[in-house]
Amino acid sequence: MRVLLTNDDGIDAPGIAAMEAAVRSLGWDYVIVAPATEHSMCGHRITTHSPLIVTPRGEGKFAVAGTPADCVRLGLFALDLRPDAVIAGVNAGGNLGQDIVISGTVAAAREAAYHGVRSVAMSHYLKRNLAVDWERTARWAARILEEIEVERRDSGHIVNVNFPHPSPDEHELPERVWCHPESAPLGVKYQERAKECGAREFHYTAIYNERPRRAGSDVDVCFSGRVALSTIGTDGRSLL
Repeated sequence: MRVLLTNDDGIDAPGIAAMEAAVRSLGWDYVIVAPATEHSMCGHRITTHSPLIVTPRGEGKFAVAGTPADCVRLGLFALDLRPDAVIAGVNAGGNLGQDIVISGTVAAAREAAYHGVRSVAMSHYLKRNLAVDWERTARWAARILEEIEVERRDSGHIVNVNFPHPSPDEHELPERVWCHPESAPLGVKYQERAKECGAREFHYTAIYNERPRRAGSDVDVCFSGRVALSTIGTDGRSLL
């Protein structure tokens, strides 16, 4: 099993280190092709009108001056890595419901799916003022990858995984629930602040964990302390 690891938080983020630890514990071969800097919420943006600079970061590790989707494209068509699967994450923050089309993490998995490569996106919901146990996340990620049998799954779609954010003393992998992405949009709220010269300045103030959560949706499952798993087509539709 040979996998390409990427993310949107950047190659030095703790989440991709956790994913690296997870696949290493499974005995899988892997290579990392990830953005040199953070590209959170960049969606499926790609670079075609300027060069993409790829910098080696040691054996089997490449930093790309581009987006997550760029990283997957380079891995498949320029670096000739020939992975059996692409795994994106673990993202620091949930990718649930409407996040799916905004997320650079999910976009990386979607790019792989477009080209017939099995793909998984993994994210970790965050609660304010509660640290993430990335070692625990690595163990959980390995368990999930085994359970969903990545090496046997069909290509052409994405498995989207979202971990909850339990307290530090909870070590067991929570219940796993296959579910549909939330259909209600994210909350949108702005606060206007004074600005000189007649311009108007607006600051986004909506709170993520107060977003709508219909019973049984991925938001509801994850926010209630369980692992939310969804199967998503490249068109964004749930395939559950």
